[in-house]
Amino acid sequence: MATTPTVVLLPVWGAGHLTPMLEAGSRLLACRGDHVLSLTVLVMPPPSQQQAAEVDAHLLREEAAAAAGHGHAIRFVRLPAVDPPTDHQGPVEFVSRVVRLHLPHVRSALSGLGCRVAAILLDLFCTEMLDVARDLAIPSYIYFTCNAAALSFFLRLPSLCAEVDGEFAAMDGAVDLPGLPPVPSSALPVIVMDRTKPCCDWYAYHGRRFTDANGGVVVNTAADLEPRALAAVAAGRCCAPGVPPPKLYPVGPIISFDSSPSPPPGDECVRWLDAQPAGSVVFLCFGSGGYFTAAQAHAAARGLERSGHRFLWVLRGPPAAPGDRRPTDGDLDELLPDGFLDRTKHRGLVWPTTAPQKAVLAHAAVGGFVTHCGWNSVLEALWHGVPMAAWPRYAEQHLNAFALVADVGAAVAMEVDRDRDNFVEAAELERAVRALVGGEDEEGRKAREKAKEMMAVCRRAVEDGGSSAAALKRLCDDIVFNSKCTVEVKQSS
Repeated sequence: MATTPTVVLLPVWGAGHLTPMLEAGSRLLACRGDHVLSLTVLVMPPPSQQQAAEVDAHLLREEAAAAAGHGHAIRFVRLPAVDPPTDHQGPVEFVSRVVRLHLPHVRSALSGLGCRVAAILLDLFCTEMLDVARDLAIPSYIYFTCNAAALSFFLRLPSLCAEVDGEFAAMDGAVDLPGLPPVPSSALPVIVMDRTKPCCDWYAYHGRRFTDANGGVVVNTAADLEPRALAAVAAGRCCAPGVPPPKLYPVGPIISFDSSPSPPPGDECVRWLDAQPAGSVVFLCFGSGGYFTAAQAHAAARGLERSGHRFLWVLRGPPAAPGDRRPTDGDLDELLPDGFLDRTKHRGLVWPTTAPQKAVLAHAAVGGFVTHCGWNSVLEALWHGVPMAAWPRYAEQHLNAFALVADVGAAVAMEVDRDRDNFVEAAELERAVRALVGGEDEEGRKAREKAKEMMAVCRRAVEDGGSSAAALKRLCDDIVFNSKCTVEVKQSS
């Protein structure tokens, strides 16, 4: 192991970043062919005990799977803990500053691996580590866990900040985001909507640094899923004038599927679906950080009840303590209107804890997905050909929602009130549910057709000879080539 050249991954601890990056690393190993490569994952300790326990459990499973499937070609190096900042003003600033505190630890870990580092693959919030890679003459790549539309925005944001005085919400007209139709300011990521806080500057900083990755950017999308956005990035239309665009590797969809023969937690949800007609159920789920207040849950319940359609609703409650971002299991007596469960018990199931989302989306009974538009959830829905209703909540999800509706076409739009914590009225949810599974609505019909089309696109892309499989093989070949060139340059100097 010590003498085998290694590709180093540096993810951040959030599930939406860690899981797809580890899966991408595993796929890179699987396609290495005659190349001799191993994988090393540098693990930054999560800042909370709950997150640390979740990451540790995840890594134990990954280590066991790696030992069984890849001949111990993956190893995990846990970095020392740091004291996280307490004066941050948002999640992007917090994560970025924690990463900065790890700069010396990453440098030390890379220098002490005992083998040649063929490349380092960095999470999109770890761009300060590009300086470490440059100093150590290690080829560097960004792993972009989001879609090409979001990549276009990140690259465009530094120039956009210079062009626009004041808040983006006060702009006249739409935002020019290459590769997308004109983007209303209401579809920009939540993080950039208050420019008085540091998170917008951090977003712009990371976007500016993406072009410093001398290897390029690996994107969790497929060439035929977002062709216009990818073409715009590749043509340099998103970067500042004179800045060359990064080399792109669209390798998605990167989705991890549990290969365990045992039923997933929450299997009761799937058994309930077994009794429902094909394509009749709308699934509502909002990611690992999604929860409802009583006011929003009451409105959603009224919309679902009035729709008359079957539903499976994952309903989580607010975090237990201030500053905690993890939802709690939903208290249904507190969150739902009186009598709702009784009135809908023959056609609906409200699930108050985490659910096996991949297994649910794969089920034949599911005909639509009301989603927060996190990119991993979107890819899972597209993989199974499930049309969506877009209910974005935080991060870049409003932009994802816009792209899904206006560009990809696999989702129906919903009116989401950003000024009221992304509130959706009962009538709006009722309309969206009927559009997804009602059968007659033109918007819903187009979303259903496009979702099935994109299912075929996604699956073809990762098959042998598909565009994403070819991009992954090209990435592996380039890593080996760039690594050998780096070694030769160092030896000649």
